Amino acid sequence: MNAVIIARVSTEEQKEAGLSLPAQVARLEKYCQNKHFNIIKSCSFDESAYTDQRDEFDGIIDFVLKQKEKVVICFDKVDRLTRGNIFDVRVSALYEKALRDEVELHFISDGQIINSQISATQKFQFSISLGLAKYYSDAISDNVKRANEQKLRRGEWTSKAPFGYKNIRLPDEKKDIIVDEHLSYIITKAFELYATSAYSMKLLLEKLKDDYGVTWSKGYIDKLLNNHFYYGMMVVKSKMYPHKYPPLITKTLFDQVQAVKGGFNKKKFKYAGLPYMYRGLLRCGDCGLSITPERQKGHVYYHCTQYNGKHDAKWFREEEITEQLGQVFKKLQLPDNIMQLIIGTLNEVHQDKIEFHNKHFDELTKKQKELTTMMDRLYLDKLKGRITDEHYDRFYLNLRDQMNDTNDRLAQLQEAEDNYYVTARYLLDISNKAYDLFISSEVEEKRQLIKLVLQNLRIEGENVLYDAHKPFDLLLTYSVSQLWRP
Repeated sequence: MNAVIIARVSTEEQKEAGLSLPAQVARLEKYCQNKHFNIIKSCSFDESAYTDQRDEFDGIIDFVLKQKEKVVICFDKVDRLTRGNIFDVRVSALYEKALRDEVELHFISDGQIINSQISATQKFQFSISLGLAKYYSDAISDNVKRANEQKLRRGEWTSKAPFGYKNIRLPDEKKDIIVDEHLSYIITKAFELYATSAYSMKLLLEKLKDDYGVTWSKGYIDKLLNNHFYYGMMVVKSKMYPHKYPPLITKTLFDQVQAVKGGFNKKKFKYAGLPYMYRGLLRCGDCGLSITPERQKGHVYYHCTQYNGKHDAKWFREEEITEQLGQVFKKLQLPDNIMQLIIGTLNEVHQDKIEFHNKHFDELTKKQKELTTMMDRLYLDKLKGRITDEHYDRFYLNLRDQMNDTNDRLAQLQEAEDNYYVTARYLLDISNKAYDLFISSEVEEKRQLIKLVLQNLRIEGENVLYDAHKPFDLLLTYSVSQLWRP
């Protein structure tokens, strides 16, 4: 039988944990040789180096889909196929062809074969494996976000330097941001001129163009004048952090500019009304507008605002909505045998992650000890006069940054390992207890549970419809189809 082998790495760590491309290809080739498969195409690519190489993956999938004879597609593991789930377009197409006996999917390290003969339980296990692959990818993404968060707390900007500053690379290859003397002067003058109230946006743009040759749009100058970075604060996802770089203006000047922009008439907004359970969570499936709560005769009703024109929209009592959503949470409860199956899959599929953790932990611990020794020797050199204070300060700062980076990576490694298993088990517990929690909780707890599990809630006709967050969507799908039943 003809076979296609596909190898993929998506992170630098995977290259060093027995998952390198040559290692995967060697295992796949040996597997095909043992099975007497004829390899007609081989594909290997590195997503950590070339993010656009997903095009290469799509190309080989197209090649497989066009084959007239049955083909075996070999991967090292399920997570080498996709970071998504069974509803990914590419995965779905291969999966359906496998069920029609047009292809076979072999995951050699996981010991899984997907073909027309698999049982409902095996289908469920495959779906869980895909869901876990997606979760692991998300966990890696979360680690990057946490690393960026730690840098922000240290006052380090993690993106391209704003206009007026420039990105540089230090002799030790670390990146930094410094003030651009010429461009920073333009920023300072722009704030000073606008703060006088003598310039409209149009006049300010003309002045800056005449004096400094910059050709900005109104939108761009407005963005610059709203940038807190220039007085010493970074704004990331509505959170503010003080940065370590020299400010170009004072906070007072920044506030003066905002006062001019706002015409000294700042509107104040506050959250209105009582803490209605579904306020802000529902929209009309017909027109897309918000569903608003209203208390009438001792009951809370929800209805479309109909600002875009009247239409036939039902008024829902809060109890009706709660009853429908309660049925959704009831569907998340898993049979005991399926719960044990998932827990077993969790333990089996991720043994390689434990090996990676141990290897990476040993490397980082070794580096931590080396840096500690170097810092101790550096201090002794200073005490004995072998180096100047200036050299000591420069070397010490460099070693301290390396130590902070190593400590951060160690913390992230341990947190990711702990969070993976804790969170996976936590999600299963939430699923089994979701209905009881929803019924017994107070308003705010109910809202938090809804946001955790569901999204895009909308009312269409007599029904409350929704989309589920991952991995709850998978559990709800299998609950509705009852695929785990014998």
